[in-house]
Amino acid sequence: MPKWEEYKAHARERGALALELFVVESTPSADGPPVPDVLPDHLAYQRDMEIAGNLAFAGPLSDLSGDLMEGTGMIVYRAESLDEARAMADGDPMHKTGARTYTIRRWLINEGSLSLSVGLSTKSVTLR
Repeated sequence: MPKWEEYKAHARERGALALELFVVESTPSADGPPVPDVLPDHLAYQRDMEIAGNLAFAGPLSDLSGDLMEGTGMIVYRAESLDEARAMADGDPMHKTGARTYTIRRWLINEGSLSLSVGLSTKSVTLR
């Protein structure tokens, strides 16, 4: 397996976007406080991270069948390093209080598209 930085450099050389983000998979913990008790502080933290430009995306994941919401969530951070992203995840009240545990990985975005429509008179936003 290639080293991460070597792969990222190679991706850029071949013309890929090579945008590095950091993906957190957050799961409820049996040992911490109930998730609903921490939710208001978590949402305030997420809002602050978004305002600061560090939060790209966040939200719940379904179970593997796609039919149930099992409580696992995904958070995607913008950061300069894995250590910086880990500090962001550690600062989340869900993780800080032990209501949730997490794993974190680097994510290199090379391909894809994003469409955004902003309706000025309708005050609507559509993301696809």
